[in-house]
Amino acid sequence: HVQLVESGGGSVQVGGSLRLSCTSSGTFSNNFKCMGWFRQIPGKEREGVAGIYRDTGATYYGDSVKGRFTISQDDDKNTVYLQMDSLKAEDTAMYYCVADKICVGWAQAAWFNYWGQGTQVTVS
Repeated sequence: HVQLVESGGGSVQVGGSLRLSCTSSGTFSNNFKCMGWFRQIPGKEREGVAGIYRDTGATYYGDSVKGRFTISQDDDKNTVYLQMDSLKAEDTAMYYCVADKICVGWAQAAWFNYWGQGTQVTVS
């Protein structure tokens, strides 16, 4: 049974920062080839925010967050982090950690089989 547990969401003022964490645990969690973050605003589709390929450390960022968000990983802890700086009101969303053993990209939420429960980020 694989679990992705997120933490670090909350409320912050425009221009502020937050750091999200996602720790994977359970059988086969060490086999994840990529981990990352999607976000969803009510009434809209889930959007790929950032991702990292665990073997190479290569990263992906959505256009709306480039230059403001940074994803990193701690292999020893099976954890990925999303440092979010210069936050804008439009970053307000539910943020979901995602992972998978086969990684084809970040454009489609349906490409990911493993999801966390979500953590709310509110910027005002």
